[in-house]
Amino acid sequence: MKNKKVLSFLLFMALGTLTLFGQSREITGTVTGADDGAPLPGVSVSVKGTSIGTITDMNGIYSLGVPQNSEALMFSFVGMATQEVTVDNQSEINVILESTSMELDEVIVTALGVSREKKSLGYAVQEVDGEAVNKVKTDNLVNALSGKIAGVQVKVANNIGGSSNVLIRGSSSLFQSNQAMFVVDGVPISNSMTNKDFGAQSQGRQAYDYGNAISDLDLNDIESISVLKGAAATALYGSRAANGVIIITSKKGKQSSKLGVTVNSNVTVGVIDPSTFPKFQTKYGAGYDPAWHNSDLPGLDWDDIDGNGLEDTDKYLVPYYDDASRGGPLDGTLVYQYDAWLPESENFGRATPYVAPENGPLTYFNNSVSLSNSIDITGGTENTTYRMAYSNRSATGIYPNSSLNRNNFTFSGSHNILKSLKVSSSVQYINSKGKGRNSTGYSGNIMSMFRQWYQVNVDMLQQKELYDQTGENLTWNPNAWNDPVPIFWDNPYWTAYKNYPEDQRRRMISYVQADWEITDYLSMMGRVSADSYNEVQQERRAVGSTSAEFGTGFPRQEVTSGYSRFDRSFIETNVDLMMNFHKDLGDMVNLTAMVGTNIRRSNMESVFAATNGGLAVPELYALSNSASPMLPPDERLEQIGVNGIFGSVSLGYTNLLYLDATLRRDVSSTLPEENNSYLYPSVSASFLFNNLVEADWLQLGKLRINYAEVGSDAPPMSILDTYDGASPFGGNTLASVNPTKNNANLLPENTHSIEAGLEMRLFQSRVGFDAAIYKTNTINQLMPVDVSFATGYRRTWVNAGEIENKGIELAAWFTPVKSANFSWDISLNWSRNKNQVLSLFTDEAGNEVQSIVIGDLQGVTIQAKVGEPYGTMHGRDYVYHENGEPIVLASGLYDKTATSDQVLGNVNPDWIGGINNRFSYKNLSLSFLIDWQQGGNIFSLDNWYGVGT
Repeated sequence: MKNKKVLSFLLFMALGTLTLFGQSREITGTVTGADDGAPLPGVSVSVKGTSIGTITDMNGIYSLGVPQNSEALMFSFVGMATQEVTVDNQSEINVILESTSMELDEVIVTALGVSREKKSLGYAVQEVDGEAVNKVKTDNLVNALSGKIAGVQVKVANNIGGSSNVLIRGSSSLFQSNQAMFVVDGVPISNSMTNKDFGAQSQGRQAYDYGNAISDLDLNDIESISVLKGAAATALYGSRAANGVIIITSKKGKQSSKLGVTVNSNVTVGVIDPSTFPKFQTKYGAGYDPAWHNSDLPGLDWDDIDGNGLEDTDKYLVPYYDDASRGGPLDGTLVYQYDAWLPESENFGRATPYVAPENGPLTYFNNSVSLSNSIDITGGTENTTYRMAYSNRSATGIYPNSSLNRNNFTFSGSHNILKSLKVSSSVQYINSKGKGRNSTGYSGNIMSMFRQWYQVNVDMLQQKELYDQTGENLTWNPNAWNDPVPIFWDNPYWTAYKNYPEDQRRRMISYVQADWEITDYLSMMGRVSADSYNEVQQERRAVGSTSAEFGTGFPRQEVTSGYSRFDRSFIETNVDLMMNFHKDLGDMVNLTAMVGTNIRRSNMESVFAATNGGLAVPELYALSNSASPMLPPDERLEQIGVNGIFGSVSLGYTNLLYLDATLRRDVSSTLPEENNSYLYPSVSASFLFNNLVEADWLQLGKLRINYAEVGSDAPPMSILDTYDGASPFGGNTLASVNPTKNNANLLPENTHSIEAGLEMRLFQSRVGFDAAIYKTNTINQLMPVDVSFATGYRRTWVNAGEIENKGIELAAWFTPVKSANFSWDISLNWSRNKNQVLSLFTDEAGNEVQSIVIGDLQGVTIQAKVGEPYGTMHGRDYVYHENGEPIVLASGLYDKTATSDQVLGNVNPDWIGGINNRFSYKNLSLSFLIDWQQGGNIFSLDNWYGVGT
C-alpha cells in the first residue's frame, strides 16, 4: 500500500469533445484503500465522459467542481479497481477502492458474446478499448487496429474510403477468404468487399475500390474490441472460425437520474507530403526520343500550318501526340504547344517558351478534409436503460470531385420485465454515399499518367482553366495540332468531373435479446439478429472520352462512352439460444457450462448491367440509353444455410488451474447432403502459478496451452453444376454450361491449431507481457484445378493441399515513470509468422503438382509452391555478379535470367509490430503510435511500365 500512495493514475484530455453542462457545484470526499483503510493520494477523480477532473491530495481528499447534469464520477488508481459512482444530489462522496493486482479479475468478451475472467482463459485474447481506436479519426474501423494487436496485419488502401484487409496469424487458405470474422454485440456482420471488378483490380487493371462493409460502423459507438486469434478462442463459431474473430461491444445506456448528452466535433485535414510524390525531371519535354523529329531542333516538329503544301519552318511544334517526356530539351525555345491551336486558350495562335511549368502534377490534388459530428444521449432508470446516437462523417478526398458522406443512427435499450427477465434490443441504420473514387489500377488512373505517360512541360492549372471555361475534353494529348480529339489521355479534370463513379449503401444491423436468470446458477439467453444492406454502384464515361475498358463480358469492350450499374442486396439472419450454468462445487472447484444452438441463413443477390457500344445520347446516364442492344447482365444468387449446436464446459480449481473444452457441430447447405455435418472441438488449460508464490513483485504468472479444430465452408454453388446466360441468337435465349465442374463430394477446409503462452505482470503491474507461440495446419484446401477438355469442362473443385503457419507473438507494457502529476506508459506489440505450402494436389496423370499460379501479370506470377511461403512471386530476374551487383550488357541493358521461375519476392512480411507511447501530465495527455511492417514485397504494374522501356 505504501508504494501505491506515491503512484497516481492517468488523467485524459478528450480533444475536440464538448459535453453539455449546466451550472457546476462542488463535490468533496475522501478516497481510502480497502486493504488497510489508509487514505490514497494521487487517485484520479473525473467527471464521466469529460476532461474535468482532479487528483486526491496526500490525505486522500479531493474537491471537484461538477456540472449540474453530470452522471457519475470515475475513481481510478494503479493496482486498484476503477469505481463509477452516481452523482445524483450528493455533495460528499467517499470511496473505498479495492485492490485488484492490476485487474486480475478483468472480464473480457469471448466467443458468442460470453464474458469470462481473462485470467481463466487458456488461449490468446487481446482487447482494445473504444477510446484507443477513436483517438485518431479514420474512415475504417480496421485501420484503427493497425499496430495495436500482436499478430494482426492490417493492409490499408490509400484511396478515399478504400478497403482494408485484416489478417490474423497469416493466410491459411489458398483460394478462400482469409479475412477475420466480425461480430457486433453478438451479431455476425458482413465485411464483404463488393467491388464488382475485384478481379481486374487485383491484377492492376482499371477498377474502383468501393471499400469493405465494416467501414459502415461508427467508431464513436464502440465500447471495446476483443480480438480472438487462435482456433481455441474461435472454435465455438465452427465453420466461420478459421481466420480469427473480432468482437465489438458497443456502448449502452446506464442507470442514472440524469440525462447524459454528449456532442463531439472533429476536423481532420490531410496534406500530401511532397517528398512522397514522384520526382519529375525538368530537362526534357514531350516525345519518345529527341531523335524523332522533322525539324532542325531535337524533339520538335515542323508542319504545314498554312496549307500551302510546305512545312512552316518558322514554327516549332511540340509532339503533343506523344505521351512521354524523353523529347527535346526544355531550353526556352519558343514553341507551339497544344494550347496554341485552341481558341479557348490564352495562348491561342502564339508560341511560348519551352520550359518546365510552374504548376506541375502536384497542383492537381487537393488537401483532404474530413468533418465528423455526433450526438450521444444516454439515460436510464432502475429497470430501463437507453442510448440514442447520431453521427455524420463528411469527407472530401485529395482528388477533385471526390467525397464521402456517412450517416449513422443508433438506438439501443434494455428493460427488466421481471427481476429475473431482461429484454434488450438495438438498431443501427447506416446510409453511406461515395462520389469520385479514383481508379486504383493501371488503366484510367491519373497517377499512371503522371508517373510514366505524361509530358512534364504541361501546366496543370492551364488544363483546369480550359475545362472550367469550356466543360470540354481539351487535353494536352490531342491527335494533332488541327485535331483536338484526345489520343491517349483525357484532360484530368474532364476525368474527375465527367467520368466519375457513384455508390450508395443503406444498411441495418439489429437484434432483440432476452436474458432469463432462472436461478442463481442457471440462466438462458435467446437472440434474433439480422444484418442487411442494399447498395448500388454506378459508373459513367462521357461522350468524347478516350477509349477504355467498360461494361460487362470478358474481355470487356473498349468504348469511348457508357454507363454501368451494379445492384447488390444482402441479408443474414441468426437465431441463437443458449443456456448457461455456473456453480461452485465445494470450496475448491467451480463449474461453468453452456449449451446452445445457432440457425443462420444468408441471401445475396446481385445484378451488373451496362450499355453496349456507348451512349446514344450524351449526358444521359441510363441503361436504356445504350447505343446498341445490351449484352446479358451478370446476375448472381447465393444462398447459405447453416444449423449449429454447440457446448462448452470449464472447470476451475482454487484460482490456480482452469480446464476448458468446447464442441460445435455444423450442418451446412454448401456441402453435399450426405456429407454436410462436421465437428469442431477445442481444449485449453491455464495455470496461474503466481498463486503458489508469495512475492510482492509478482502480480500474475500464467501458463496456457490449447488445441482446436475449426473449419471454412465451401463456396456457394460449388456442389451443383450451373449454366451461364449468353447473348440471344435469332431471337432465342441461349445458355451454356459453366466451364467449372462442381464437386458433390466436397469437404470443408479444416484447420488444426496448437498454441502455448506465458503471461506475467510484475512490480505492481508496471511491467507486463503476454507471449504466445502457435502452429496451425489447414488441410482439405478448396481449390479449382484444371481437367482434360475431353470432360467438357476446364476445371473442377477439389479438396487437396495443406498450408502451415507457425509464429510467435509478444504484447508488452511498461510504466517507466509514474509520479503524482506525470506518467509515461509504453505498450508494444510484435509478431512474426512463417507460412509454408506443404502440399498441393495430384493431377489426372498421378503426378504430385508442385506449384499453382494464383495470379499472373506481365510475366510475374504469384504462386503457391510446395516448400515455399504462400504468395511467393516468380519471374525473370537480373543476372548478378559475385559482388551482388546486376550485370550490364554491352547494349547498356541489364542481363536477365533465361527462365521466368526465379523467386523475386514474397508478399508476406518478415514481422509486424507497433509501439505506443503515452505521456500524461495532470489533465493533459499526449500519445503517438508507430506502426511497423518489416519485409514483404509487391509487384506494381504501374512501376513495371515506368521502368520497362
